Amino acid sequence: MANHLTPGELADQLRMDQQEVIGRCVQMGIPIFHGRIDRTLFETSLRQLSGGGKARSLRAGSPRQ
Repeated sequence: MANHLTPGELADQLRMDQQEVIGRCVQMGIPIFHGRIDRTLFETSLRQLSGGGKARSLRAGSPRQ
C-alpha cells in the first residue's frame, strides 16, 4: 500500500472530505509535498490531536497514575 497519497485518495480511505484533509494538514503543520501527503504522519497527528495517542503511548507494565 502506498504511504504518500493525494488529498483525494487520503480522504477516500479515511472517509473524510478532501477539503477537511487539506485543512487538517494546515492545522497540524503536515506538509503536502508535490501534491502528496504522508499517510502515517497524517494519521498519527490526527490521533494525537483528538487525544487518542495518549492511551497508545503508555508502555505495557508501566504504573498507572
